[in-house]
Amino acid sequence: MRSGGKRGAAAAALLCALAVLLLGGCGTQVAAQGGTTAPSWTLGAPTRSQITGAELGADGRTVTIAVDVPSGPKPCVRRLKAELTELVADAVPVQVTFESPEDPSSGCTKTATAKARVKLPEPLGNRELAVGYPAAVFTAQGAKPPALRLCGDLGCTPPATGCTADSYEQAVKAVDVPTHTYRDAEHCDGKWLVLDLSWRTGPACGDQADSACTSRLGDRWFYRAEKPGWKPFFRTTEGGCRAVRDREPAFPTALCASLEPLDPSLHPTYSPTPTASPSS
Repeated sequence: MRSGGKRGAAAAALLCALAVLLLGGCGTQVAAQGGTTAPSWTLGAPTRSQITGAELGADGRTVTIAVDVPSGPKPCVRRLKAELTELVADAVPVQVTFESPEDPSSGCTKTATAKARVKLPEPLGNRELAVGYPAAVFTAQGAKPPALRLCGDLGCTPPATGCTADSYEQAVKAVDVPTHTYRDAEHCDGKWLVLDLSWRTGPACGDQADSACTSRLGDRWFYRAEKPGWKPFFRTTEGGCRAVRDREPAFPTALCASLEPLDPSLHPTYSPTPTASPSS
């Protein structure tokens, strides 16, 4: 009887242990006291805007990344970590992940700054650090140690403002135009710039003779050179200088005197739809 009792107790203990393992290893909900369940946790990654900074250690290899994470009266983040992903030639890609409660009622409605650390296999050097996707890119060049410098939309070494193709691309990005926009003409003196832009509105197709494939809209933008790059200040479809010099008298006539009005087809107008007359 005693041996049977011991075997029964051992079996019961084994079943309890198995139950604990199953509860801990299957799913994301774990039974809590009182018959309730602990909140479900979900894996996530910070967006580009939530990656707020990066620092490089004295060894040149240890990187500490600051991210905005959920915060509230109860624990809102666990297993925050930064991991090195596949290396490329001129950049070091790192992915930051964390778990947070899945239930909207968890109270994690605020944000707080948290830090994740990763050690690179070799010094960062002149390579760029790309965190997340789309990436927040950092560089040690031009930075004040230990901080790394967060690069902008034009990269870590944006083009100098001037009459160059790269600088014109910066000017295009500075205005609200579709992604696939063409520069039709540029008038530039290094301080002032005029860009004629257009973009297709028809279907994507290969027959350029088909008017449906070559249908376009467009605009003419005027810029002044500032330290961050070309800054747009006016747009018009008019030719000549009257409209732009009304807005900015310092704009040089040499850049606007020869401007022709934009083709009206770039800015089509539509007559109101006639309303049906009431039946008599």
